[in-house]
Order: sequence, then C-alpha cells, then structure tokens
Amino acid sequence: MTTTTYPQVLTRRMTEHPADSHTLARYEATGGYQQARAAMGMTREQLVETVKESGLIGRGGAGFSAGMKWSFLAPPRPSYLVVNGDESEPGTFKDRQLLERDPHQMIEGIIIASVANEVHEAFIYIRGEYPKPARRVQHAIDEAYAAGYLGDGIFGSDYQLDVTVHLGGGAYICGEETALINSLEGRRGEPRLKPPYFPAAKGLYMLPTIVNNVETVSNLPHILEMGADAYKALGHDKDTGTFLFSVSGHVKRPGNYELPHGITWRELIFDIAGGMLDGRELKAWIPGGASAPWFVPEEHLDMPITKDDCGQAGSMLGSGAVIVMDDSTCMVKAAERVVRFFAHESCGQCTPCREGTTWMQQILARIEEGHGRAVDLDLLLDVSDNISPGLAWPPKMTTICPLGPSAVSPVTSLAKYFREEVEAHVTEGRCPLG
Repeated sequence: MTTTTYPQVLTRRMTEHPADSHTLARYEATGGYQQARAAMGMTREQLVETVKESGLIGRGGAGFSAGMKWSFLAPPRPSYLVVNGDESEPGTFKDRQLLERDPHQMIEGIIIASVANEVHEAFIYIRGEYPKPARRVQHAIDEAYAAGYLGDGIFGSDYQLDVTVHLGGGAYICGEETALINSLEGRRGEPRLKPPYFPAAKGLYMLPTIVNNVETVSNLPHILEMGADAYKALGHDKDTGTFLFSVSGHVKRPGNYELPHGITWRELIFDIAGGMLDGRELKAWIPGGASAPWFVPEEHLDMPITKDDCGQAGSMLGSGAVIVMDDSTCMVKAAERVVRFFAHESCGQCTPCREGTTWMQQILARIEEGHGRAVDLDLLLDVSDNISPGLAWPPKMTTICPLGPSAVSPVTSLAKYFREEVEAHVTEGRCPLG
C-alpha cells in the first residue's frame, strides 16, 4: 500500500466530517461561502484571468481550459450557466460523490462562475438515475436561498442569481453539452452542429451559455482561496490541481481517489487501488471512461498520468474513469459490452453511428458466441472506419458528436493488442479462456 500522502482539496470536508459534510452548517464552519463573497467584489476580467492563471481544465472529459472557455462568452446578455451533472460515462462515479456529499462546494462554485460570466440564472442538470444526489443538491439550494446566498440581493448586494435543478431522462448522449441544452429546453436529447451552435455563442435558448462539469465548478472556491499559483503547485506542470479518479474493475480497492496528475499508472493501479484481486495478472485497462482506447501493461504501466502523455499514447484521460481488467477477462466480451452500450445510447441522428454501432455489436456478439468468421475482425475495422475515418486518435468523425467514434475505441484496441485472442475465438469456436 502506498505511503505517499496527496493533498485533498475537493474531498477534504467529506473525509474529515463524513456525517454532515453536505449541510450548510458544516460548510460554513469550514470556511464555506467566503470566496463567493470575495468574488462579488471582483470584476469579470479579474475572475476570468484568475481561473486562466490557475490552469484549471475541464473535468468533464474534454480537458479544455475553463478560463479560456469563459473568455469566449459572446454578447449579448443575458447569459446562462449550466452545470453538467449528467454523469453517464461507464465507469465514472466521481460527480455523484461531489453532488451527494458536498453540494455547497458546487453551489459556491456556481456563484463564482455566475458572477464571472454575468449570469443571473443557472441550471444544474443531473442524470435521472441519481435521485439521492438530486435531493441533496435541492436541499442545499434551499438552504442557500434561506441564508440569502441565492435569490435576490445575494450576500446583501444588488446581484440576483437563481439556480434550478433539472433531472435528465437517463440518456447518455445528454452528457454532450449541446444535447444537454436541447434536453433542458424540452427537446430531444440530440447534439447540435458546431458551428454554429457553440454554447458560448448560441446555447440555451439561443443565448450565450457556459457549460461546466460538476468537478470543474467545485474547484473554483479553492482557486480563489489559495490563489492561482498555489493551486497550480498542487498538481502537474500542465495539468494543475487535483483530479478525481474513479477506479473500478478487478482491483482490491475500487473507489474515487483525489490525486494529482504526474503519478504513473503502476502507482494508481497497484499502490493506491491495491493491485489485482485473487493474485491475478493485469491484462488491460481503460484510462478515461468507456470512450477511451485501451492501455496494456507492457507499454503503458510506467507512463505518467497526464493529459499530454495519454494523448501521445493514443488515448485520453477523459472523465477520470479507470476500468481495470485482469487476465481472466475475455477481451472480445469486454469490447462487445462497451459497443453494446454505445449502440443502445446512440440518439439515432447520424446514420454512421445509428447503423454502424449496431452492426459492430452484432459482429462482436457473433465472435463471442463462437460463430465468428475469419473476415470478421477486418469487417469490424471497415465499419469502424466509416464512423471514424483513419481509425486514429483523437478521432476524425462522420458524426455530429463523438459517441460513434467512442464505440470504435474497443474495436481498434482489440485489433491492436488482442488480435490473437479474437482469432482464437474464430478458429476454436469458443472463448479460449474457457
């Protein structure tokens, strides 16, 4: 087990005060809402520049500079803030913990982001399968209204800010920001074309909109409290601050871990998450949620966990979900399960995704069930190439959003690292693992 102690920022309160970390009383007793008060006296330029200098990157998957995104916000006003809590990526459960156990931290971040972007109406979009986190957030919002921290004249100023909780219908695609906006407006959860529908220009109700992830917004009070330089010093040179990793699969200690980037995969999987169950061997892992191409120990175990290193190796850190697979895993079965998820969750708007993901799932199921043909892997790659031309990473797309190319990731990973296992399924007519 690791003896290294890493700084706890987002999870400190819930670790030190697990019984009542979600309450306003505990939040204020541990310094809460002081930074929101400070933000009331700052200009938009000062707040945007502070977040830029901190190096904060979005924690929802894209990893884009939060301050830079804010700076893109176009006139005219009003503008809106939407907090993306539609945590539907398989293997990801970090936002659930933040929503359920420290909602006031996010609400304070919403106030800071709203002041910075001249927002007077903010929305928190939470996945429909998160009833307890949604209740906790709504209760926290009610507490904030009663205390005068939301509503008219917040903190005794003339600033007005209303926050509304909206539960989604359980569609994975609504984690994509423009599909989320469509859903929030009461439309089908389908992505919009960018351009012209960049949310910072044409977002909610066709007005400028900032969409930030729950974890991203929750970092804002800490950036103001400690300052941009101290926040940067917490993490890696380029990936500043701490990150929540959701580790699941065949490890002894699955769970959420708040860590800096720059540690290695070996440290995360073996030292922090405890290594493999039952003395098994590590076979592969998905580094950034089900959308990400897979990693294998022979090539990647001692690689630093950073956005750049992961990108150069042909994958991504995404939403921070790490799904670990040991040597008992049938890789064809694992790929089929991931592709089946994306086929089911396709909104159907784009033909390559709507049709191609279903074909891919059917071919993988045929191989897994012992009825595969020698041409099937090449057929899988051909279908994949029609969804994501060139099969490179980051993906090129024939679709409006990345859902289709996300389904391609397990197929290219199979072909790159586990071709012999696929061929054995075909020649033996069964899984070679028994």
